[in-house]
Amino acid sequence: MKNKFVAIVGMVGAGKTTGARFLEKNGFNYIRFGQVVMDEVKKRGLSVCEKNEKMVREGLRKKHGMAVMAVLNYPKIKKALKITHVVGDDLYSWAEYLYLKKRLENKMIVLAVHASPEARYSRIIKRTERPLTPRLAQSRDYADISNIQKAGPIAMADYVIINEGKKKELHQKLNIFLQKFKLKS
Repeated sequence: MKNKFVAIVGMVGAGKTTGARFLEKNGFNYIRFGQVVMDEVKKRGLSVCEKNEKMVREGLRKKHGMAVMAVLNYPKIKKALKITHVVGDDLYSWAEYLYLKKRLENKMIVLAVHASPEARYSRIIKRTERPLTPRLAQSRDYADISNIQKAGPIAMADYVIINEGKKKELHQKLNIFLQKFKLKS
């Protein structure tokens, strides 16, 4: 069996990281796309908060193009695929999708995790790490859809999981996904 790259897409608070961590526990190599931003925030000596993350994220895209997160993470993905399946946590933009689709072709599976704004915002406010108010989360939703075309990869997903319930239900749905794509031994 050839190793696959599972790109998890969805809006903030949908359950992408929870899903990616589940896949990691099932033998996948885990790559968090946004780690590029976090590393840059820390490198600049800035505090980790939505305002600084947004500034760095938008600055990287302005300087290097809309596919920057995929471009910077691609060498890690390519290397990891030689060993095992890989999960990419939060492919953001349409440009990133196109960049990776061209390079990975049939090795890439896009998994959309979807939840209603109400469910997502209630999760985000309770986060211990990087919580957002519902107002900030909605503002980020609008910016993600309008400025980086985040809806494109979600619309092109090979598989969609609706995540309105508890973590256990998400894990059950992820097991079905793994079986469908023959990603579980």
